[in-house]
Amino acid sequence: MAWTYTTLSQAIQDYLETDETTFVANIPVIVQQAEDRILKQVQLPDFRKNATGTATASDQYLGIPTDFLAPYSLALDNSGYEFLLFKDVSFIREAYPSAATTGVPKYYAIFDDDFFILGPTPNANFAVELHYFHKPTSIVTASTSWLGTHAESALFSQCIHEAYVFLKGDPDLMAKYKEQADADVAALKLLGEGRNRIDNYRIG
Repeated sequence: MAWTYTTLSQAIQDYLETDETTFVANIPVIVQQAEDRILKQVQLPDFRKNATGTATASDQYLGIPTDFLAPYSLALDNSGYEFLLFKDVSFIREAYPSAATTGVPKYYAIFDDDFFILGPTPNANFAVELHYFHKPTSIVTASTSWLGTHAESALFSQCIHEAYVFLKGDPDLMAKYKEQADADVAALKLLGEGRNRIDNYRIG
């Protein structure tokens, strides 16, 4: 069955046989932790997203989308799309020690949570397209989600494990819940095997 947040929340309470006030109040946190654990272990095509923007002349930084988790590729339109190579910040700093060195960018790196850094600094405005692994809206916020509709077992078993940890339950039973959660996530991961969290342009 496909989960909505309402049915998932109720199922967690029913399965663990508790509707204690503090526990119920923390179910949104428990569900979001479960989602986060799954997303950090599994990459599926459904978690890919495209965004377009502009690399600005004389500005070596390019904004990162707020739902960004990891890059697949970054391309700029220089009379046709050219893919940039993903590097470390240290590589770009060493190759282009002065931000005043401009040209058509060849490389990019994650500078911090908000920006990429480009090397060299753009010598003109360029349209760019980022293909990336994104963090989907939580089922807690949206009421439904891809995980809730297509990965019901993985989401539910991960929620049960997280919830039982919150309840500080019996260690032996907790281990069984974790084993089931890990197995369900492993099965889901088979669908995304090979989609490592690195730049796809370099690996084809």
